[in-house]
Amino acid sequence: MSAPASAPPLAPPRPRPTQEAAAARWHSAMADGLRAPFWVRLLPFLLLAADLLLDFVLPATTAAGFLLTVLPVVVAFSRGPLPVAGATVATIALQTALAARVGHLTEQHHLWVYLATALAGAMGAGLAWQRRRQARDLVRVRTIADTLQHTVLRPVPARTGGLSLAALYHPAEADVAVGGDLYEVCETRFGTRILLGDVRGKGLDAVRTVADVIGAFRIAAHETPDLVELGHQLDRQVMREAAERGDEELFVTAVLAQHDHRAHRIDLVNRGHLAPLLLGPGSVATVPCPEQLPLGLGTLGAGPDGPTSLRLRPGQTLVLHTDGVSEARDASGGFYPLPGRLATLESTDPRTVVAFLDRDIRRHAGPLADDIAVLALSPVG
Repeated sequence: MSAPASAPPLAPPRPRPTQEAAAARWHSAMADGLRAPFWVRLLPFLLLAADLLLDFVLPATTAAGFLLTVLPVVVAFSRGPLPVAGATVATIALQTALAARVGHLTEQHHLWVYLATALAGAMGAGLAWQRRRQARDLVRVRTIADTLQHTVLRPVPARTGGLSLAALYHPAEADVAVGGDLYEVCETRFGTRILLGDVRGKGLDAVRTVADVIGAFRIAAHETPDLVELGHQLDRQVMREAAERGDEELFVTAVLAQHDHRAHRIDLVNRGHLAPLLLGPGSVATVPCPEQLPLGLGTLGAGPDGPTSLRLRPGQTLVLHTDGVSEARDASGGFYPLPGRLATLESTDPRTVVAFLDRDIRRHAGPLADDIAVLALSPVG
């Protein structure tokens, strides 16, 4: 009886597409972080050309190889330790050749030049290693920030629940991924639910509140049938966070929306935020939406009993925005005329609206002084 055949060795699991994409982004970011400007990469060649030109111009008794002493350090600003080591060896070889050409190969001052070049090479290799280490740390921080942004502020789907959507988000500080504005879109059994808001304050505390409110919305949006009650839950969440921090002035202005694609209806709850705009062919109108108190201040007074309902027809786009858009100032201090600028658009497609605002706000205000967030949504025809 023959022995059973042994099972073939298991192949190592292949990386998942998301892992492959993450690895590709990491390598691409590392390459970008290590890539020096063109003029820095050109410096070693310019220095070498200058040295050889001097050697040709100066009298034969002069060896111009002294200039090459700093070459390994210059290479370190654009290359890694191994290229620096290779440049050091090549530099010393060229210096000895230039010295030998005029009969100064073993003279004492030339020997010190060789030694100085070797020391410059060692320091250059250390500089290159440190530069790579700092670039790796910077890429890691930027990768974490990018992951944070995509975790806290997920990309808005182009289409969901009978809606076509587009989003615009720019923190005022260009070197951070998340500011004090927030948005979220959730497809639930109650319809497509949307949140757009603005946290009082700036900095890390505002980012913490953004993450907290969005996290609470993602849970409550699927479990709370009533849109007004959903706002109350977020209100209580902000109050709990304010109590934990000891910040009595913490609040969040927000607009909550719920779209029922079967009834072609959208319900709105305004918690102290700017009123939405309804963009139609050749018209822009402010949606009359009674305000409740901002999230975190709900105990100070009662608001409307129910949401504001609006019939959203094909060809119409509802625009939700934060005050960073309407309060963007030009050089003379004038505010950005959002309704008037939207009225100039020939198309109401959400992507067209968002792309236009992205260009037009920057053209009006230049560098942003405040976070901006815009959600544009329209029913799928």
